[in-house]
Amino acid sequence: MKKFTLIICLLVATAAAHAQFEKGKWVVNPAVTGMDFSYSKGDKAKFGLGAQGGAFLVDNVALLLTAGADWSKALDTYKLGVGGRYYIESCGIYLGAGLHMKRLNFEAGSSRTDWGMGLEAGYAFFLTRTVTIEPAVYYDLSFKDSDWSKFGIKVGFGFYF
Repeated sequence: MKKFTLIICLLVATAAAHAQFEKGKWVVNPAVTGMDFSYSKGDKAKFGLGAQGGAFLVDNVALLLTAGADWSKALDTYKLGVGGRYYIESCGIYLGAGLHMKRLNFEAGSSRTDWGMGLEAGYAFFLTRTVTIEPAVYYDLSFKDSDWSKFGIKVGFGFYF
């Protein structure tokens, strides 16, 4: 009986998900939990915050603006970018890609600008008809220095209007 109930709940969540990925809908995706754990050669492990927001231009395809900040002991990073997501409508899985600019401010007083590309894959798990928890894996590729490329996992919330 528990398996049957779980299957029914997943079917209902899938039906609700389809309605949220339609043309003209809006999405806001803040990583309010601070669970942006990542690993790179340059900074080993750290935690950060970020947000994405945008609109569905066609069914299942969203254009997003990205912003983020990370403050660690030796380095402050600020990020702005643009990207997109494709949602597989039957299950809530999404694939994303985008381009971004990072401003790296080092503790020693120097700074640099870094350009890169981000890739992500995640799952939009609907808690209600318009609110999701979105765990994802991502890879940020630095065009200037591969030591600043980053692989990680993150957990965010999605709000669909």
